[in-house]
Amino acid sequence: MSVTEQYDAFPYPARDPKDEAKRLIIGSPSHPLEIDHFLFAGQRDWSKPIKILVAGGGTGDALIQMAQVLTSVGAPYEMTYLDLSISARAIAEDRAKVRKLTGITFVTGSLLEAPDLGSFDYIDCCGVLHHLPEPQLGFDALAAALTPGGGMGLMVYAPIGRSGVYPLQEAFGTLLQGSPQERLRHAKTIYDRIPASHPFKRNQMVRDHEESDAGFYDLLLHSQDRPYSIRQLHDALAAAGLEITGFPQAALYDPSFVVPEPHLLVGLDAITRMEIAEQLGGSLKTHIVYAAKTSNGRTAKASPRSVPHLKGVKGARMASHVGKNGILPVSLGPLKFQVPISAVAARLLVHVDGRKTLAEIAQLAKLDPLAFNALWSSMSDDLVKFGLLYYSRLQRTT
Repeated sequence: MSVTEQYDAFPYPARDPKDEAKRLIIGSPSHPLEIDHFLFAGQRDWSKPIKILVAGGGTGDALIQMAQVLTSVGAPYEMTYLDLSISARAIAEDRAKVRKLTGITFVTGSLLEAPDLGSFDYIDCCGVLHHLPEPQLGFDALAAALTPGGGMGLMVYAPIGRSGVYPLQEAFGTLLQGSPQERLRHAKTIYDRIPASHPFKRNQMVRDHEESDAGFYDLLLHSQDRPYSIRQLHDALAAAGLEITGFPQAALYDPSFVVPEPHLLVGLDAITRMEIAEQLGGSLKTHIVYAAKTSNGRTAKASPRSVPHLKGVKGARMASHVGKNGILPVSLGPLKFQVPISAVAARLLVHVDGRKTLAEIAQLAKLDPLAFNALWSSMSDDLVKFGLLYYSRLQRTT
């Protein structure tokens, strides 16, 4: 059975357009704040239109997120949605209609056709490349569709956090024939009889099969699915002429959190260090990265003009978490971290509202540039590493 048949039968992820009236699904990659931080040095002029391709858009999560966030702040855009599944496209279109989002062109087709649709400042490709018969052709096609200064956000599956998935996919693929509905019915019956000792049933990282029939099918009955280690992803991007510019949760790729003796890591190149972190951490079921034709000058750095944004928590609350002991507890999946931040530095976070520049925050805190930088710089680096802070002028009009 073809991948198109699967997604026409079970559009993924399972979404009801009526739910758009009560919530907006936010995630990585492709939140405009992340796009700015990891691809445009946090300094993009959002008064200028951005041309976006959603390659393999599924039922529309990335599409709706980007279109709604940009619409809400009045940032102009042209967006193209591309997917093979007519059923998934229909859901994405209905979600956009519920929100009254405009500026979107819907196209049914393969992401291999991306260069034929024009050149794009940003390309989202989330959970698609690993389902292609020849994934490298997909990497190459997306790279060819980028403008010279453009970049992309990608998600591909990772092997270690999906322990047990691939033996089940292989067994079900050999055993089960018939319609998607028949295959799903038989697979669920068999799954219930699989012993609790099976690696998949012991895997606490993957729960898609519990959320919907579409999730079960996509996870365990997919006919075309290959994971990438971080080294394999790096090599596939390099073969397409692309470089990784950043990770929304870079801490997961830092082996120093699980290797307490620094001398053991001396002399290792960046990709080897990331590879070790993936192998020792054991929890990565996906890799989410940003990439461009060159990584130079792409990722945001703190400067007086930089506008910081906190993700998922207000500055006052984060400062209170730091407390008197100077520790910010952070959880990334099953991994727990203790991030040292001084209470004095944390109090600067109460001024972060997505509009003030660092220079303005320093003035409010009554600190000269040197004193401010001494407090801000290390805290900023740590918060960015854990995906808690980004720089973007998205909400800044001047």
